[in-house]
Amino acid sequence: MSFKPQIKIPATYMRGGTSKGVFFNLEDLPKGAQVAGKLRDDILLRVIGSPDPYAKQTDGMGGATSSTSKTVILSKSTQADHDVDYLFGQVAIDKPFIDWSGNCGNLTAAVGAFAISNGLVDNTRIPENGIAVVRIWQANIGKTIIAHIPITNGEVQETGDFELDGVTFPAAEVVVEFLDPADADADMFPSGNLVDVLEVPDEGAFDVTMINAGIPTLFFKADDLGFNGTELQEAINGDENTLQRLEKIRAYGALKMGLINDLEEAKVRQHTPKIAFVSGPCAYSASSGKAISEQDIDLNVRALSMGKLHHAMMGTAAVAIATAAAIPGTLVNEAAGGGQRNQVTFGHPSGTLKVGAEAEQNGQRWLAKKAIMSRSARVLMEGVVRIPSPE
Repeated sequence: MSFKPQIKIPATYMRGGTSKGVFFNLEDLPKGAQVAGKLRDDILLRVIGSPDPYAKQTDGMGGATSSTSKTVILSKSTQADHDVDYLFGQVAIDKPFIDWSGNCGNLTAAVGAFAISNGLVDNTRIPENGIAVVRIWQANIGKTIIAHIPITNGEVQETGDFELDGVTFPAAEVVVEFLDPADADADMFPSGNLVDVLEVPDEGAFDVTMINAGIPTLFFKADDLGFNGTELQEAINGDENTLQRLEKIRAYGALKMGLINDLEEAKVRQHTPKIAFVSGPCAYSASSGKAISEQDIDLNVRALSMGKLHHAMMGTAAVAIATAAAIPGTLVNEAAGGGQRNQVTFGHPSGTLKVGAEAEQNGQRWLAKKAIMSRSARVLMEGVVRIPSPE
């Protein structure tokens, strides 16, 4: 029996915020994979090393966590007044599945840098020194994102002294603006309420803020779920019963938000909605050992991604946190002390994060104008990725 040799695909391995992923220029993918479909998914699954029943992704580029099992496809924008189209795929670790239903806010920080370095942004928009403003069309959710990329001597500057909790080393600061992060044609709060009651069979009834800003998210009060709000990963991820319970609650929340038609669909829609729980400011030790004092933060937030407690905070969930915090009456706003606010600093397992948002009420509806945060990004490796021929 003869076997075909591996194929080579140009690729860049990048960190964006507290995530890592494999980035591709759309035109570098095999011809059949330049359109959505099974071939594209099969290629990206093999690149990352999924599905892996061992949950290690040893035979691929993935890192066996939700933060490191990601792919990005970029191309010159097809939208007016935008530079680059950004398509994100969240790759399941143990299943042959890629979730294209949402964005990755953390990897957004790397999109502008990749686009500039790979000729996807017109040279006239790149200063010799200063800040390049890259207009990103987030194709998964149909939203505009503005990334402010530092440029030195005509090239992307990746080094710097900006520190981000959850990332070991400092780098250059990348400011990211998420414009109109909620669906302008639908209510940011799917039920029309700032707080609903979610009934889950055999689990109980829970107060919940359901918001669609940045990414669809379900916010619960930590103590309602039996938590204190300062948990680190091992406290949640090491307890399979707790994970199954939270996934069940998330599935019923997805149904109530109208994101799925039946509970079975939640099994193949793991990326959205996110499930998170909030509590008031309270001191704790972050996973690095860093002491977080009550005075450092406005509230604590813990969020799960792809069925596991996230080691820091997803960028899109941070948008949801900032937006919900800006609206009096949500569980997030109440945990932060209530009242009017346009920015909030929250504690997460790796430390703290400051995010800002602008929201306004129009009649009975709330509208999100934008959310803003700082991240960092850098190229880890570039060249070609090799996989066995998919055909």
